[in-house]
Amino acid sequence: MKKHPASPDNRPGADQPAWKRSLYTIIFESDTPAGKAFDLALLCAIGASVLIVMLESVKSIQSKHAILLRDLEWIFTGLFTLEYILRLLCVRRPLRYAWSFYGLIDLLAILPSYIYLFTSANYVMVVRIVRLLRVFRVLKLAHFLQETETLIAALRASSRKIVVFLFSVIALATVMGTVMYLVEGEENGFTSIPHSVYWAIVTLTTVGYGDITPHTTLGRFIASVIMIMGYGIIAVPTGIFSLELRAAAKARDARACAKCGTTEADPNARYCRRCGATL
Repeated sequence: MKKHPASPDNRPGADQPAWKRSLYTIIFESDTPAGKAFDLALLCAIGASVLIVMLESVKSIQSKHAILLRDLEWIFTGLFTLEYILRLLCVRRPLRYAWSFYGLIDLLAILPSYIYLFTSANYVMVVRIVRLLRVFRVLKLAHFLQETETLIAALRASSRKIVVFLFSVIALATVMGTVMYLVEGEENGFTSIPHSVYWAIVTLTTVGYGDITPHTTLGRFIASVIMIMGYGIIAVPTGIFSLELRAAAKARDARACAKCGTTEADPNARYCRRCGATL
């Protein structure tokens, strides 16, 4: 299990106290027994806290065990608060970590509970939203995913292609929805162009709620064409992202030859393909 480390320049140096370096090793790395134990405990705490939030939304459970759920919630809030403070203490630049992606996730894991504590009960909707925000603690699992950077790199590389694809799908759904509005008409449930476009999107994505259905022969033929197109369209963004994900994975595993500087993407290569030096 590998945790996502803090930035290298935020690691405490030799001039920092020994306890800070040891604490950093335990929290941000998992090469030691203490670090692995910390990983396992944190994983269990995250899973249990998210489960509590979910159980609290079940009325039958909440009515019988409201006090227990509340006490457990504050226990986990205290643990995550302590973890957040320790993370800030062991890095070289606390503010830099606090404003980083992972620092904001750690803050989001504890902030809703404290907001709920100081929020007036009159604002029922605000309180409910704040309480439900605690489920975002599941994002803390990103600390343990080394492949997070690979996924983000693949998404960034494929973002422009996927955006163009989405615009094409929207244009197609708009055209087909308008056609169905003209073919079926209001008497068959296609009361407006936006309503018809909604039907086209639902049909194109092969969801098919069934709240609107064509009744004419031509309308059913057009619907059949849209459904078949939907299966082919689903494969397009998957292929784009898969290609970029493979490229990002190769870039992550790439190594540079110390002798000639040639980049080797094959993780199993032991020797440089240009000069033959050991990698």
